[in-house]
Amino acid sequence: MIWLKALNTNQLPKDDMIKTMEVNGKQLCIINTAGQIIVTQSNCPHAGGHFSGGWCKNGYLVCPIHRYEYDLNTGRGADGQGDFITIYPTEIRADGLYIGFRESWWSKLWG
Repeated sequence: MIWLKALNTNQLPKDDMIKTMEVNGKQLCIINTAGQIIVTQSNCPHAGGHFSGGWCKNGYLVCPIHRYEYDLNTGRGADGQGDFITIYPTEIRADGLYIGFRESWWSKLWG
């Protein structure tokens, strides 16, 4: 796993806010909900809606386009959706938020 710094501590989104940014070539949503910082992919897999316009409800991230919901612990879509989103591992360190990315076998081989 490769850990990359995404934000300084003072740049974290406020309570119940979603912030979008690019890290490691991926556009991500950084979500502050129920006192936790969670990082997900930025687009809904259902219709491509951008989660930055969405909101959190009862532990789920809700897409603003068709109201599809995704569990913020597992990434699984609500019953009947049959899809999921990527949830990235995070660490809050003294100097900010770090996001974990899987290292590709190619970079392990040639890195």
